[in-house]
Amino acid sequence: MTDITLVLGTKNTSSWSLRPWLLARHLGVAFREELIALDQPDTRARLAAASPTARVPVLRHGTLVVWESIAICQYLCELAGAGYPEARAARAVARAVSAEMHAGFSALRSQWPLNACAVGVRTPMTTELAANIARVQALWSRCRGEFGESGPWLFGTYCIADAMFAPVVLRFRTYGAALESGAQQYQQTALADPYLQEWLLAAAR
Repeated sequence: MTDITLVLGTKNTSSWSLRPWLLARHLGVAFREELIALDQPDTRARLAAASPTARVPVLRHGTLVVWESIAICQYLCELAGAGYPEARAARAVARAVSAEMHAGFSALRSQWPLNACAVGVRTPMTTELAANIARVQALWSRCRGEFGESGPWLFGTYCIADAMFAPVVLRFRTYGAALESGAQQYQQTALADPYLQEWLLAAAR
């Protein structure tokens, strides 16, 4: 039995929980799931008991507790000895785009909240949201153009950057983002990922 536990929030709405779960599945890291339903009467108490920040996700590995989705993803990469591109320049860019996704895109997060199973939702476009969408597409285009020759993912093979952008792929589908052809192709690759489909099935339930 594995001694790694991922504490996750509601799968339909917890974008932060999706990232390490998806990366762990791709890396073949075995783990148990502990689900905390969000927006319930006991949510606050359960979060406070599970996490030093009262937020999800959280990784527990023996006595070690790791919070923050990007730190969890980095730890999973260290455990697996994989999850980053091999070339030094590609690794550097993968770290940069992952950190930018983790820290930025406030308009995208607030105006297009994750509703993983929904399709066809329409909201007014704002200048800030349009700028965020354009920036995501620019990042995807750069990664695919400079480092993606070996496969269909941002850096060819699946890595931490793909996990960090997975909730954005779902947001673009939910709210009908108008994407350039390259971004559309990457989105189709990500949506066809069997592990993402597994998450979506669980979210629908």
